[in-house]
Amino acid sequence: MYEFSVPMALTDFIPVFLFGVAAVLMQRDLYSKMPKYAFACFAAGCVNVFLAGFLKAAWKLLYAMNVCDFHVLNTMFLPVQSIGLLLTGFGLILMLTAGKRAALAAAPPVFAGTFVFIAMMVAGLGAMCACLSVLAAKIKKKGLIVIFALTFLCYMAMGYLASREGNSAAMNWAEQGVNTLGQALLLFGVVKLHRAGLRELKLE
Repeated sequence: MYEFSVPMALTDFIPVFLFGVAAVLMQRDLYSKMPKYAFACFAAGCVNVFLAGFLKAAWKLLYAMNVCDFHVLNTMFLPVQSIGLLLTGFGLILMLTAGKRAALAAAPPVFAGTFVFIAMMVAGLGAMCACLSVLAAKIKKKGLIVIFALTFLCYMAMGYLASREGNSAAMNWAEQGVNTLGQALLLFGVVKLHRAGLRELKLE
């Protein structure tokens, strides 16, 4: 049994849409700087991350309203988000290394077990935050490096809370609070990059 309430389930949509806005803004600003293969990778990753969060929030809402326990929406969250973050980070790395003859990897194999997905999530998120920090430094907004570092820490804290045993309301509220803070920090950093002229930045 899960201690989900309707307000809690609705609150879970907030970080999802915060990420969605940040993702759209990043795609608009970075489109002209990315090779087509890099942008395809990045955009696909953003879609995966958004859908993973949206479907999990939808599962919580259906459960809280006593409609059904469509648990597959919850169980697919980790693999879909992990692959999404990995693609997102990889797309940004491809953008920053374009023209430097970086080797490209093919599609990853299918794995069972959560450890591989957690490793993919950490690697993808770390790459995304690191690449955004590089862009912040290039655009002379080094203070945003702290913002993206805090975003990464919030994601790690959310992952830790999600891995804890128990489905209490207090734990779910804590997880949602940390997730919302992390997505708000990401959106704040992306908006600051946008206003500083990220779209006009020339990558060398």
